[in-house]
Amino acid sequence: MGTPENAANYTAKKYRTPDGAPCDIVIFTIVSEEAQALTKALPRRELQVLLIQRKKWPDEGKWALPGGFSTPEETLYQSALRELQEETGVQSPYLEYFNVYSTPNRDPRGWIISHAYFALVQEQILAARKAADDAADVKLVSVEKALQSMDLAFDHREILQDALQRVRHKMLTTTIAREFLPEEFTIAELYQVIQTVCPGFEEPNFKRKVTATQTRQGLIEEVLDENGKKKTTNRNSQRHAQLFRFTGFEPEVSIYQ
Repeated sequence: MGTPENAANYTAKKYRTPDGAPCDIVIFTIVSEEAQALTKALPRRELQVLLIQRKKWPDEGKWALPGGFSTPEETLYQSALRELQEETGVQSPYLEYFNVYSTPNRDPRGWIISHAYFALVQEQILAARKAADDAADVKLVSVEKALQSMDLAFDHREILQDALQRVRHKMLTTTIAREFLPEEFTIAELYQVIQTVCPGFEEPNFKRKVTATQTRQGLIEEVLDENGKKKTTNRNSQRHAQLFRFTGFEPEVSIYQ
């Protein structure tokens, strides 16, 4: 038997290490366009993703998810946060880890394992976006177009598809819709945000269920003005609608109840 490995005789050279550990970030936003109607109406909304055009080999000229290599001085989360701030200027984003990508030969630069995060950013924050030094261009693209008709770099189509599935699941099981809404919103605005991310979602009794169903009670609350009266708005309709806000309560609903 050989000498047992310990702190004194251990050497990292004994093991092959990856050639890099980048963080790729799927930055989602919802872009709004005012409806061309004679009367006030909700704007048209579309789920979009931020893409950068690669400036260097490999996949020069292709569109890709933003990201970059992490350093030994930071955690992967810190690396993703740094890259996101460099791309968007967001200081306190909704940023969540969702998967790791390690398929052999996924990157021609070597054995590169990528850790993927998704971020939810409001569209006005991305209005002044510009390409970083290592990118030729940057733009927002509809998620549908990116997945169906764009030749994305590396395995970024797979990463984007996985991120979309994760966000859709969380949109229907948590309160992340708040990331795309003003602090005070109407039930119609909340419903539209959910439908924008989750096409096909239909709930005729949405208002009653989100405000009165026992498992969701306390999820949102009516906004009151300084006089204690219900606060309303007519920004997207001819008639005034009640304003609501999230309370911070996160319901825990068992699949077995």
